[in-house]
Amino acid sequence: MMASGRNGTLYLGSTGNLAKRAWEHRNGVVSGFTKKYGCKALVWYEVLGSWEAARQRELQMKEWKRSWKVREIEGLNPDWEDLYDRIAQP
Repeated sequence: MMASGRNGTLYLGSTGNLAKRAWEHRNGVVSGFTKKYGCKALVWYEVLGSWEAARQRELQMKEWKRSWKVREIEGLNPDWEDLYDRIAQP
């Protein structure tokens, strides 16, 4: 999940290359929701075994209430830090 800031706007998506996609969101390379709403911080992620599993998880979580998503974020990242450096390749 990308966020505009702590308790800000959230974006949830799935990808086969998290580092690349997060970089694109951070740098506003692709027009769309994240660019419009300033969702530049990677605040939560989950690694799954296949693209299909990731897509199913995305669809499931998009049905969630916002409070459930916030709880998920804060379980991994209580301070809402940008986690991009954890996944970026040097």
